[in-house]
Amino acid sequence: MTADAGRTHIVEMSLKTLRNRYHKDLFDHYLPFMDRYGIDHELGGFICALDHDGTRANTDKYMWYQGRGLWVYSYLYNHFGGDYYLEIARKTRDFIVRYGQDDQGGWYTSLDREGRPNSPVEKRGYAGLFVAEGLQAFAAATGDQESLDLSTRILWDMLAALDDPQFYVDEGYVPVSYPGMRTLGSHMVLILILTQILTQRADPALEELAGRVRDGIMNRFWNPEYRLLNEVLTTDYRRPDDDNEDFVYLGHAIETMWMMMHEAIRLNNRELLDVVAERFRRHVEVAWDDVYGGVFRGMNVHGTYLFDKVLWAQEEVLIGTMILMEHTDLEWPAYWFDKMYRHIQETFSLQPRGLPHYQESGDRKMTFKPHVSRKENYHHPRHLMLNLLSLERMMKQ
Repeated sequence: MTADAGRTHIVEMSLKTLRNRYHKDLFDHYLPFMDRYGIDHELGGFICALDHDGTRANTDKYMWYQGRGLWVYSYLYNHFGGDYYLEIARKTRDFIVRYGQDDQGGWYTSLDREGRPNSPVEKRGYAGLFVAEGLQAFAAATGDQESLDLSTRILWDMLAALDDPQFYVDEGYVPVSYPGMRTLGSHMVLILILTQILTQRADPALEELAGRVRDGIMNRFWNPEYRLLNEVLTTDYRRPDDDNEDFVYLGHAIETMWMMMHEAIRLNNRELLDVVAERFRRHVEVAWDDVYGGVFRGMNVHGTYLFDKVLWAQEEVLIGTMILMEHTDLEWPAYWFDKMYRHIQETFSLQPRGLPHYQESGDRKMTFKPHVSRKENYHHPRHLMLNLLSLERMMKQ
């Protein structure tokens, strides 16, 4: 599924100009910053408690960021080359496998720099899922079947917990948490991992699981009245009769839709891609802040928005619109890409302040924060790599 090979511009920007901007952002700004401040080259792993200038608030290694960083540097090596990046991935993989789990197989929330647990086992399941995503990416980069096998085992372990009707964790970002609830966020991460594993290896059981997750996303979480994706359902996929009923986590919904685009492309299913494209557009239009620009990360349909802004949600819009520009002849994705790209550069970029990175969160106006205590290592480089590769493919058409 490819678009018109005649595209040379996205609105007023040439593909070449935009490609060069993405390349510079990744290789001249983001990677050198992380290389200097965020990577433990001695012991392996990532330290993300960083200020704008790279000052470390602490040296803890949060498990989400270890799995995510493993994915980033494995994907980086796999698609751009560089033994240096592979060594970072390998050391991270070894650190995770050696220190990441307790005796019962649970994944610690955080470790100290040397690998000693400094927090309880993570209950939400995302730590294990992000490790699984990182391991399968390492396998794709190296051919290491042991890592792919471990990734698959973790996926099934996490699924068993998520399917347990007694499973309870306080999600924090949803209005109400209770045992057995299902979230779009967990389905999002599941389809993200499944699409990648099934690209590497045929597995009937995982293929069946992917079908179940697709059905959940496209049919169960989809609310036909609102024409939006609910964030929370009950264990048996019913809409809850509480404050979660009209809660839409717009950032997850937009992110999930571009992941479903990748799944539709894997399946060569144009009908699915067309439906996903329209639902992606719907969420972007509903999420857009007509006053200050950018997208809100959440809302209650019968209430109000979550008015703060986060960089990752903005960048999910750029990923989704880029996929559609590469794989369809739709005209509207270029409009939204251009609008969002310019907004990010004008509002989130710290380069006008002489800093190499972006502000990752803020109030509705994205008021500058002189100091922060975190620089995440996943959404931003993922966006840069995926879109850079798309641009280079389009330039070759």
